[in-house]
Amino acid sequence: MSSLYSRSKDLSSRSRKSLSDSPPSSPSPSTKTFRQDRVSSRSDPSGVESPSDRLSARTSTYTRRENRLASLSKTEDDSASKDFKKLYEDALTENEKLKSRLQDSKQELTKIRSQLDRVTQKQDRISERSSVFESEKREKEALEKRVTDMEEELKVLTELKSDNQRLKDENGALIRVISKLSK
Repeated sequence: MSSLYSRSKDLSSRSRKSLSDSPPSSPSPSTKTFRQDRVSSRSDPSGVESPSDRLSARTSTYTRRENRLASLSKTEDDSASKDFKKLYEDALTENEKLKSRLQDSKQELTKIRSQLDRVTQKQDRISERSSVFESEKREKEALEKRVTDMEEELKVLTELKSDNQRLKDENGALIRVISKLSK
């Protein structure tokens, strides 16, 4: 394939040299016919070049170029793929490295999960404590309210007892006065 490429390259460079050797003002008759042949091969019988002809010429040029490039890369690939053992060993080494990294990542993941569990448990305990604290706080407020209510009741009771004692004393005094008057 490369020999075909070099031949076409030689032919194209020869035709360029032969065209460039002649002066532009007076082209040789063979050059004129060569150009006319090229133009007539590109154009339809009416002498006008059609877009489809141009497109097919470009496509064939691109196809040839792609084929040349593919053959070149294929020969490079063939030489590179001959060392299968080296590639296999490299792949095994890479796999081992990746396995060790995976194992390390798994261990790190388990550590992080355990840390996360501990933090979650701490937060749960804290939230339990805060909920217990809140309930204790409510209970304390309720008890304080009850204590203040009982203190007020005690004040009322002491006042009632003192009133009751005063009334008893007055009642006794009145009974003595009535008994002295009735004698």
